[in-house]
Amino acid sequence: MNNHVGISGFAVYVPPYRVDLEAWCRWTGQPWDKTRAVVGRSFRMRGPEQSVYTMAATAVMRLIERYEIDPRRIGFLGLGTESSTDNSAGAVIVKGMLDDGLKALGLPPVNRYCEVPEVKHACLGGVYALKHALRYLALEADQDRCAIVVSADIAEYARGSSGEPTQGAGAVAMLIERNPKLLEIDLRNIGSASAYRAVDFRKPVLRNIIRGKLNCHFQDLPVFNGKYSTTCYIDETLHALNDMTRRMGREPAEFYRELDAVFMHRPYHRMPETSFAMSYLFGLASDGPEGRAELARYCERAGMDVDAVLAEMRSQPDILDLVRNGDIEADAYPLSIELSRAFRKSEEFSELVSEKMSLGAEIMKEIGNVYCAALPAWMAAGLEDAYFRGIDLTGGRVLAVGYGSGDAAEAMPMRVPAGWEQAAAKIGFEAALEPYQNLTRAQYESLHDTGNAEGLDAPDSGFVIESVGSSSNPKFSDEGIEYYRFVR
Repeated sequence: MNNHVGISGFAVYVPPYRVDLEAWCRWTGQPWDKTRAVVGRSFRMRGPEQSVYTMAATAVMRLIERYEIDPRRIGFLGLGTESSTDNSAGAVIVKGMLDDGLKALGLPPVNRYCEVPEVKHACLGGVYALKHALRYLALEADQDRCAIVVSADIAEYARGSSGEPTQGAGAVAMLIERNPKLLEIDLRNIGSASAYRAVDFRKPVLRNIIRGKLNCHFQDLPVFNGKYSTTCYIDETLHALNDMTRRMGREPAEFYRELDAVFMHRPYHRMPETSFAMSYLFGLASDGPEGRAELARYCERAGMDVDAVLAEMRSQPDILDLVRNGDIEADAYPLSIELSRAFRKSEEFSELVSEKMSLGAEIMKEIGNVYCAALPAWMAAGLEDAYFRGIDLTGGRVLAVGYGSGDAAEAMPMRVPAGWEQAAAKIGFEAALEPYQNLTRAQYESLHDTGNAEGLDAPDSGFVIESVGSSSNPKFSDEGIEYYRFVR
């Protein structure tokens, strides 16, 4: 078994249709200062000729070209998404588009002997697909094989809902290799956690079919409960991190202090900072006398009883009871939440939390919530940011934490290999944001509600939907099946 596996490259695609959140705040009467601080600056929307599959294929094609990958080496092509529109096929649709695009470029097709799984678990599907790819390479006998994982999603929320400013669309493709060039992932020590959460965040098919019939435009709108979802996110990531540090035989807070960079699932700007701050404080409760003494100092500053805080941190609340008891607005860890708010105002917070989460954080405010693609997008943005700023990450420790509502989380320890800069220089995250078209209010509302709008500039490269089949008879049937075209 080859344990030296990880990520050698990233490529990003986001649609050109941009909603400026400052303008959105004017349209909706929402406070811009709060929206900018908590959510970000803008989000992207998929266009009328686009789907999760076209975005995924465009990102993978960029990856192949940018890193000069021989398509015949690809033995695994995994798609992580919660935005599928076909309940049978998935990644093989992406493979079909790639083969057509590669042929147009005079290149060989993707290896015929290639696995093509699609993985779904809310925003964690891409991380699960990444784990499958890592295991594939760790066990694959053919030493020349590589894997590609693409995380792609379309986040849509009803207009007027609390989730509306956290929409987004995009795809991130990752090159997975032995002896990786960007991030070596400690496959043996990845931490996992899962628990059923009922009404955290769901997409019941029945609900969306009904909505589709009502408004003649199918939208994959979620059922969600914002405060409860935040509680679920924090609780599940805590458990995944506990499993990771247990596997590593490390004291949690001690390990967190050694990290050079932290990336977490990012539904909006503020959420990962809150989660990692809680993780650090919980880590202190498990770190022996020194850690508990540090925790006691923070409690004293906040005017809180450290013994009461420790008792809460060592408890095992059943989050699902909040649903059973009809109390989903309650905090499962109220004292810890209060302490984390006080901790956020301290100098230590800047050094131990926000500084470690600073790489790529500013540019991530431009793309919105891209579900499965949110974590890999931040990793790509962070590594490119470090390269542009001349920050030497060689040998550095990196932590990536994925999360999917419902609930499940994965905590992945990583190291940055020597020579990472050459691969980071090819990512092209910032370039992927250009060009763009700022939507007017009318264009935004029409694109959101109907799937189309007047005056949209068509994508100038990548894959688009050319037509949708409508035949349904005994001799030939293609009703609802998309046909694609490669734009160069």
